[in-house]
Amino acid sequence: MDVTTPAGEGMALEPGDYCRRVEAYLCRKNDGHLVRIVGPSFERVTGWARLGVPLKVAFQGIDRACERYHRKGQRRRPIHIDFCEADVLESFEAWRRAVGASVAAIAGARAGDGDRATSRRRLSLTAHLDRVLVRLSSLLATQESPAELRAMVERVALEIDRLRGSARGLRGDARRDVVERLGTLDGELAEGALRWAPDSLIAEALAAAREELAPLRNRMSETAYEEALRRISAREVRARLQLPTLTLD
Repeated sequence: MDVTTPAGEGMALEPGDYCRRVEAYLCRKNDGHLVRIVGPSFERVTGWARLGVPLKVAFQGIDRACERYHRKGQRRRPIHIDFCEADVLESFEAWRRAVGASVAAIAGARAGDGDRATSRRRLSLTAHLDRVLVRLSSLLATQESPAELRAMVERVALEIDRLRGSARGLRGDARRDVVERLGTLDGELAEGALRWAPDSLIAEALAAAREELAPLRNRMSETAYEEALRRISAREVRARLQLPTLTLD
């Protein structure tokens, strides 16, 4: 089965070729150390290809796994691909939500398989709010943004800080209320990013979205394509502005 390639490649890959590209990327992340993907690991990675995990998404998952490993201290040995699977599949779930179920199905993903395959690590509400607040504070400290967008980020950061102060130990309806509020704030942040981001950045995001959807374009209806283009463009704008995701699934 063909798989979606990362933005800019504009073609599809067979599972074996997909595996070789993942192997090459993993070697680069390991500072050039050769880490072969063979045997059960080969079957694992070609399984991602058959599931429909785009290469770009697989690379994002590998990046997440490596970053977490590096935070633990000095590296002792190269990172193997098996260590990355949970992060790859979590990244794939996030991608499916971003592009919509119809596009994920066209890419070859089966929602039930992905849900069963993913080893979800449940993040506590307090830890999530801590991480979001760090990202927002860092953004305000290091990045020049349009005044309106900066004001929105500051407002959101203040509310996140307030929610964080009372989040520890929340259960039931109280926790659900905070999670729902995070979803509302996330939507407001996304809307503000699209409204106030520079035109040049919007154009870059739209071009990246078109490239990402290019391998799927001929198999999509116009309605599905436009919806996916909107979703991916919004995601790309947020990524370029380094805006964190506030929602907690």
